[in-house]
Amino acid sequence: MTSLTRTLADSATMLRRNLKYQLRYPSLTLMLAGLPIVFLLLFVYVFGGQLGAGLGGHGAAGGHGTAHPDRGAYLDYVVPGILVMTVASVALGTAISVATDMTTGIIDRLRTMAIARAAVLTGHVLGSVLQTLVILVLVTGVSLAIGFRTSASPLQWLAAAGALALFAFALIWLSAALGLAARSVETASNTPMFLTLLPFLSSGFVPTASMPAGLRQFAAYQPFTPVIQTIRGLLAGGPVGAHAVAAIAWSAGIALVSYVWAVRLYNRRRAATPN
Repeated sequence: MTSLTRTLADSATMLRRNLKYQLRYPSLTLMLAGLPIVFLLLFVYVFGGQLGAGLGGHGAAGGHGTAHPDRGAYLDYVVPGILVMTVASVALGTAISVATDMTTGIIDRLRTMAIARAAVLTGHVLGSVLQTLVILVLVTGVSLAIGFRTSASPLQWLAAAGALALFAFALIWLSAALGLAARSVETASNTPMFLTLLPFLSSGFVPTASMPAGLRQFAAYQPFTPVIQTIRGLLAGGPVGAHAVAAIAWSAGIALVSYVWAVRLYNRRRAATPN
């Protein structure tokens, strides 16, 4: 068995471990889905009428299923931001699960086995990506149920799913690195919280043009905005332009840096633990 084949086989084993854990505790998946769904309902039904009135030409092109036209326009506008927030919310769970494995002795037990070094982290990351896709389906289903409409073609839906999966892959590797950097599960649960705050400082909930100058510049150049704008353009059936290039660049860059950081942290902590 070659080194690559062994790594893939070990990663598949660790992926099955994480998927079995998710199936055994489905409440965790439902809890992670609950936060973005609550924000979706809150912003649409509490703030949607007022915020939708100020959208102007920023709304989506599709029709609405809600009684209030401004609320319907805001629903079409906010769903891409909610989907990206969902990705960020699920990524938090990766930091907690990695930190739990690192602090409960499970990793020490795995180190006594002939297992590829990258397999443990890869299993966590791939398991979280699959969990993210399931939760995104749930959130999208709720969005459609309350009136979200889109003129996107099947190919554009597929492109939107690919952009979300790529961004999820990047954020989950970042969350895994933050979980390794944390010295306790409690710290790991708090460190990645900024990932759930950044969507609010982007174009996810209001157009960046409505923000003060300094905040507008930050929102325009942080990674969440191009991803959200790409998803919004795809679901509205319109062009995505340079946003897609920026979204892919941000996702690839975050994934690469986070992967290198996570592997270095894992090997360092691995070397520091006595046999």
